[in-house]
Amino acid sequence: MKELLENHRFILAEAAIIERLRRSGKVELDQSLVHAPLIYSNDGRAELESLYREYLGIAEANNRPILLCTPTWRANRERVQASNQRQSINVDAAKFLKELVVEESRKVPVKIGGLIGCKNDCYLPEEGLSLNEASEFHKWQIDQLADSGVDFLIAVTLPSVEEAAGIALAMEATGLPYIISFVIGSDGTVLDGTEIQRAIEYVDAKIMSKPLGYFVNCSYPSFLDPDTLSEKLFERLIGIQANASSLSHDELEGSAELRSESVEEWGGLMAKLNRDFGLKILGGCCGTDGKHLEYLTENIT
Repeated sequence: MKELLENHRFILAEAAIIERLRRSGKVELDQSLVHAPLIYSNDGRAELESLYREYLGIAEANNRPILLCTPTWRANRERVQASNQRQSINVDAAKFLKELVVEESRKVPVKIGGLIGCKNDCYLPEEGLSLNEASEFHKWQIDQLADSGVDFLIAVTLPSVEEAAGIALAMEATGLPYIISFVIGSDGTVLDGTEIQRAIEYVDAKIMSKPLGYFVNCSYPSFLDPDTLSEKLFERLIGIQANASSLSHDELEGSAELRSESVEEWGGLMAKLNRDFGLKILGGCCGTDGKHLEYLTENIT
C-alpha cells in the first residue's frame, strides 16, 4: 500500500455500492447487515459482482490502480450475532471479493480493503462511542477482516473523532496498513464539530503506528475547501470518496429521488483536489457510478 501511494499520483477508489444496490430494486438489502448477506445468494452475488467488475473494468481500461472494499460496512459483532447469518460473514465477504479479483489476470494493481463503519448512525455524532468503547466494540470485526487476508483496513463515514481514534487503536494492533475516513459537513468540519486538521492530529496522537492516511467520504467535494485548509493537512489527507450531490446530509437522508450535480461539476472539483493539492485516491460515494470514475480517468493525467 505504501509503495502504491509512492508510485502513483492518482489511484481510483470504488464508487457507490450500497446506494446503487438499494436503488436498483433487483435485490433486497438486509435491514441490519445491509449488503453483506448478498454474498450468500446467487442473485446477490451476481449484483455485487456486476458493480465490482464495472469499477475494475474502468480501472483496467485506463491503466489505473484501484482500491475495492469488502461489503462489510455494517457487519459488526453486535449486528452479526443478532442475525441469523454466519458468524464468519466478514471472512466470507473478503474471500468473495478476493476470488473475484483474481479470477483473471489483472493488468493493474488492485488492493482490497476490509471495510467497517461506526457502530451507530453515521450522521449522528452524539451516538458515537468513546475511544475505549470503540476499540473494544470494533475489535471483533477488525480482527476477522485482518485474518481474512485483506491488503488494508478502512473505516468510513465516521462522524465522531473519539470513535475514530478507538477504531484506529484496534486497527493498529493488527499490523496492517489502515485508513480512517471522516464524514464532513458543508462547513468542512467533521460532523461532531471538530476541524478536519485537528481531527487528524487527535487520532495520530493517540497511536504509535499511525494510519496510512485519512479520507473524507459521503460528502460533496466542495465541502473540502482547500482555501480554508493548510498545506499540512494534505500531508495526511490522501483520499476522498465524494457524494454526487452538494446537498447536506439532512437534505439527502431518506430522499426518494437520486440527487446529484453534473458529473462534470463533481469531476472538476475532484480533479482540482488531485492536481492542486495532491489528493491521490479519488472515488465515489452516494449517487455516483461508473460515469464518475470514467470522468476522473479521462481528465486526470
